Amino acid sequence: MTERVTDRPAAGCPRGPSSDRYGGDRRVNRRTALRVAGGGTVGLFATGALVACAENPITEPDVLVAHEFSARSDAAAATAAIAIDPQRTDALTTVAAERTAHAQALRTEIDRAIGIYGDGTTPAVRTPAPTTTPVPDAPPSIATLRDQLSASQRAAADLAVTQSGYRAGLLASISAACAVQTGVLLV
Repeated sequence: MTERVTDRPAAGCPRGPSSDRYGGDRRVNRRTALRVAGGGTVGLFATGALVACAENPITEPDVLVAHEFSARSDAAAATAAIAIDPQRTDALTTVAAERTAHAQALRTEIDRAIGIYGDGTTPAVRTPAPTTTPVPDAPPSIATLRDQLSASQRAAADLAVTQSGYRAGLLASISAACAVQTGVLLV
């Protein structure tokens, strides 16, 4: 019989020496090249995204920090006002306790919003809690305290309409409590 010789190798059989010294194929077909290029592209984008996330830490303070400070100031002012008007000790003590509770609730929400990483650590950039309670220079009068609480009430109401969910409810509740304090407790 005659054997047929062609210029084309049979399917799956490369022509000539096809393996390197490790026994692998030195040729790279088009499908393998596209896989490597596609994987490299995806890796490049993923690396870029990770670097971008790592370079942008949270730098703006939480909008609730000012309200926490205001609540602490109001509580200190109410406590100081007892010296001027001792017959209103019960009402002023209630105002101070409620405003302290507001400050604690706001701090809890600020800390919750910052979050905790999966390994239990917290972000490097945090909004620090006040280390001291503001103390007024002189004990405020009841009228001054009432004005201060009214300003806190308006500020909380104004911010509540810009927030959503729990934060909106928290601020609305604080606003309502300040309105009761000025309209009922300090009349």
